[in-house]
Amino acid sequence: MSQAVAETTLDGANRSNLPAYDVDKVRADFPILSREVYGKPLVFLDSGASAKKPRAVIDAVSAVYEGEYANIHRGVHYLSVRATQLYDEAREKVRAYLNAAKIGEIVFTRNTTEAINLVASSFTGQRLREGDEILLTELEHHANIVPWQLAAGRAGAVVRASPVDDDGLVDLEKFEAMLTSRTKMVAFTHTSNVLGVVTPAKEMTRLAHEKGIPVLIDGAQSAVHLSVDVQDLDCDFFTFTGHKLYGPSGIGVLYGKSNHLEAMPPYQGGGDMIEYVTFEKTTFAKPPERFEAGTPHISGAIGLGAAIDYVNALGRDAVAAHEHGLLQYATARLSDMPGVRLFGAKGEKASIVSFLQDDVHPHDVGTILDQAGVAVRVGHHCAQPLMDRFGISGTVRASIGLYNTREEIDKLADSLHHVKEIFG
Repeated sequence: MSQAVAETTLDGANRSNLPAYDVDKVRADFPILSREVYGKPLVFLDSGASAKKPRAVIDAVSAVYEGEYANIHRGVHYLSVRATQLYDEAREKVRAYLNAAKIGEIVFTRNTTEAINLVASSFTGQRLREGDEILLTELEHHANIVPWQLAAGRAGAVVRASPVDDDGLVDLEKFEAMLTSRTKMVAFTHTSNVLGVVTPAKEMTRLAHEKGIPVLIDGAQSAVHLSVDVQDLDCDFFTFTGHKLYGPSGIGVLYGKSNHLEAMPPYQGGGDMIEYVTFEKTTFAKPPERFEAGTPHISGAIGLGAAIDYVNALGRDAVAAHEHGLLQYATARLSDMPGVRLFGAKGEKASIVSFLQDDVHPHDVGTILDQAGVAVRVGHHCAQPLMDRFGISGTVRASIGLYNTREEIDKLADSLHHVKEIFG
């Protein structure tokens, strides 16, 4: 039986005009959701790590290899021209998805991590001097910490972190106070992969820009759950990854304002990023090709385009309302359970519930849930500094996707009761 969705979107808009959301029909689009584990129906609550793929994406990738594959930007024969067309169409779909001003502002990468490394190396590498600072927040994934540490180490610069409060919310006053003449780059997550909290990204970007500081936003989680408009955010760079957006793994996106990309040197050298090569000198292609050396992940880009088509067809506001309704339901169910401690339960949130249960180690909780067919993530979630901030080693994380149901949240809660029975 299809469930009702929440009455408002994440932005608080009334959902009376949104298209009907039939979660049973959606689930039928995902072949893997019909399987069992340990003889029990799979309850997949780990989409924050990597989401399942709808048939439309699987078929799009298969179609490339079965009938339309060739290398792109190199051939004049039919298959090369066709593959190039599909690849370029995928880039346009990403541009529209983010509302970037120009298609040349969309660079394909392997993932969010590579996109951040590209900026840290090519853009920030030109700007940093000894004593300069890069400002992050305590919420960051390791992928938005380590590349900046490497860049800072090469230049003798320093990485600093703006604090968050006990609910994981960014303190804007402290953030602003840490923006100084030494700050040469600001990078922060749009949505925490641990807590699900949504940062005030537009305001943080405005504060940084008032001091002439460029901003990168890590959108690995937000691009899945929020309607992202990079022109409205006014960020200099924005990154996300395909595998969390129901697309293939190995494909990611870097959005960069065209004036920045045009001024940046190549990140890697090789084919397809050149204009002309001699042994004495090489001139480089314009963005985005300048940053896409070698044969790209052709099927991955096309599959990402198919994933965007799929989400758009469902309706992004309808998806957000469905997920937010489940988030509210899960938060209420777990809040009522004795011994369960929720993290980041206040403020604007996307579809993540992070918690601890009594004194039971998260790995033990995860193992018992797994035996019940419930897949969650446990550990530090590649965010050890945030764990240190809360004085813990890790959490249990249930991350909700567009295919989850209330019945699956109930299964999670029932399984947690079983954890309590085992550990007393």
